[in-house]
Amino acid sequence: MSSGLSVYLLDPARTRALVGSRDEQLLEVIRSNFAEDLARDDDWFSHAIKDGAPTAYEALEAVVNGGPFSEDEGHAFQYGYAYKRLCDLTGSFLDNSCFCPFRGSWLSVVDEGLRALGITAVSVEEFGYSDFPDPLPRPYEAPGCGEWTPEQCAKALEQFEETKRKGHAPPLEPEVVEAVMDVIGWLGHAAARPGFGIIGFRS
Repeated sequence: MSSGLSVYLLDPARTRALVGSRDEQLLEVIRSNFAEDLARDDDWFSHAIKDGAPTAYEALEAVVNGGPFSEDEGHAFQYGYAYKRLCDLTGSFLDNSCFCPFRGSWLSVVDEGLRALGITAVSVEEFGYSDFPDPLPRPYEAPGCGEWTPEQCAKALEQFEETKRKGHAPPLEPEVVEAVMDVIGWLGHAAARPGFGIIGFRS
């Protein structure tokens, strides 16, 4: 079974602040302009919804209002996808062509490539964790979520530049090099926007 990584450029602090913000205007914009997207997601998860999981909009409403959340841990995925939707609506989607789809331990392979280049400040495998803002329930599996702060992005770029200055070019498989360069591109976008970092989701 394959997975995919979705990566967004945004201000992580402001994005996390949307959780519990009770921003009714934001909810109205989503309800009015993205009804088809919400309906499509509801169709995809119709079996879970029939078993009591919240609809896409109900989950989004709970995330923006800071609750209430379903007490069934099996419903946590809906709140994770609702947070992803907020990132999709408020952030800039970054090229994920090397990460969608992927299989197996691909993220750890790319992390090994990053470390070979001296880049330790960030990890793509962390996008598979459950680093959701409180008080969101943590999904057991998908989606995973991880965050790179502006400081982490800046440090990772510094580490890459230091490796280049040293002329250190370890042998890497071409597909790993391509993926690593995608990551460097993400970091460059973050560096160009003060206060911006990256939030990624594995699903």
